Amino acid sequence: MWLGACTSTIGTWMQILAQSWLVYKLSNSSLYLGLDAFFGQIPIFLFSLFGGVFADRKSRRSLLLMSQIVQLLCAFTLAALVATGVVRVWHIWCLSFTVGLAQSFGGPAYSALIPTLVEKEDLQNAIALNSIQFNVARVLGPALGGLTLTNWGATWCFTLNGISFIAVIITLLMIRPRFVPQKTGESVIESMKQGIDFLRKKEGMISLMILAFLAALLSFPLITFLPVMARDVFHGGPKTFTLFLCASGLGSIAGALVVAALQSQRGLAQRSLSMMLALGTGIAAFGFSRNLALSTALLFTAGASMMIVLTLNTSLVQLYVTDAMRGRVMSVYNVSFRGGMPMGSLLSGFLIKRTSAPAIMMGNGVLLILLALYFLLVQRRMSKL
Repeated sequence: MWLGACTSTIGTWMQILAQSWLVYKLSNSSLYLGLDAFFGQIPIFLFSLFGGVFADRKSRRSLLLMSQIVQLLCAFTLAALVATGVVRVWHIWCLSFTVGLAQSFGGPAYSALIPTLVEKEDLQNAIALNSIQFNVARVLGPALGGLTLTNWGATWCFTLNGISFIAVIITLLMIRPRFVPQKTGESVIESMKQGIDFLRKKEGMISLMILAFLAALLSFPLITFLPVMARDVFHGGPKTFTLFLCASGLGSIAGALVVAALQSQRGLAQRSLSMMLALGTGIAAFGFSRNLALSTALLFTAGASMMIVLTLNTSLVQLYVTDAMRGRVMSVYNVSFRGGMPMGSLLSGFLIKRTSAPAIMMGNGVLLILLALYFLLVQRRMSKL
């Protein structure tokens, strides 16, 4: 499963790089770039709760297979549009929305499936290992995508992404999960309500969901608007953009390795909030810097901090939920976390158009620092987890 997911994610990052560059090239607008991220993420915010219910009452493997096939078809469709020279920004937006819709059902199923492949004592390491594959792909994908985009064009980036989905489809057919959801006579709304009630009764969980939303809203514009920073601030091209993405990805691998090395599962919330302070500092400093080497190093630091925060928060949720409730609870977490991503991209894109990308980066970093201090010093319920 790890190998299949890593192969597919490499293809996905090749497409992310080429698609971001293509949207900015076609539109010359940071707002349009933010809208592309918005359309890709908003279905996850809107439909993940339904996806979580289905992940707890149907085969998670079957849901994932359907999700992968839809994404495969979207990648090949975009490749055909670019190859024939008829692609427009609205085509890309529509395909981004379709991919996001597929992920809104595949995401909760994947989050619920991974813990059924390991014992509970290995759960934190499994989540960290999964983060490592994602971020190995974040390094290899942009690197390969940058070479492919420069030498062969965006069509091949999208085509190779479509082919990469075949790997994860094959591995999904090979695995044998230890837990398979049982059918239930409850309505979708009732099942959804049970997942929300579970979170309300567990002290600190609501705070964790709020934090996940705000952290994503403030931190993910760093990745979304790297093309703007690369071209308009550092006056570079696809190579500079690729360098930035690879630096962030390498930092994320380092962060995931740090989490995997942690032996204790106590005090995860305090560690996460402490790393959020480092994340905010890194993003603010990146917005201020005009030195390419220093900015690359800051992206490495921010990538490591972001991955530690994300992995520890995910571990907190996974540790306190049963297999039968896992899909619904993780769908609520995904709505919180993934919901912040499109909102942050749209809001930051709007503000960048009126100010500048560096100013918004600095502002987001400062707000992240204040957010972490608030949960550490004032709203301390989450820190008990």
